Amino acid sequence: MSVPLTKVDSAIAGLSIQDEKPPAATEKEVTGSKKEKTHKRTSSTSEGVWNIKDLEEQKIEITLPIETQRTGWKLNTSPSTVEDKEILKMQLVNPPVKKIDLHFPLGLEVTARNLKGVTIKDALDAIHKRFKKKADDELEKPYLAGFEWDKEECWTRLIVHQTVNSTIPKEPSSKKSKKKNKEEA
Repeated sequence: MSVPLTKVDSAIAGLSIQDEKPPAATEKEVTGSKKEKTHKRTSSTSEGVWNIKDLEEQKIEITLPIETQRTGWKLNTSPSTVEDKEILKMQLVNPPVKKIDLHFPLGLEVTARNLKGVTIKDALDAIHKRFKKKADDELEKPYLAGFEWDKEECWTRLIVHQTVNSTIPKEPSSKKSKKKNKEEA
């Protein structure tokens, strides 16, 4: 007899019938290893970028580049209005951190974040987001004077200093003034 067994026949004969197709392999079986859940953004962090709390625990002091004091930037204008665009690419603090709080003297606090290290542009963007809807006459001190880190007060934040006038002297922009300056030189 060359007739294949049926379910009824196999039950009687004590045999089991297996499906023609093998079961589909699972992803774990294909890769040969268990897939562990990890945080989504681990690949976007950069090497050498610290968490500010880790710096505090290890008592690693941070430094600020002097360029943060020379932006001449108005708080309610876009950070792209800064004259020297190269300043914006610089790290806000050294060693670079993922996020840092920026504290204003009257109690306002904003946070600048960047997983590859907070840059001066990231800090200016965070400040601008808070002040962009303010009119010029609403701000007592509309210009950024710079940042200060005071480890005695708080290790994990920077103090933002403001001023009434821009820290960058304005050069004359009219053509007549430029010609006059060239003639004097």
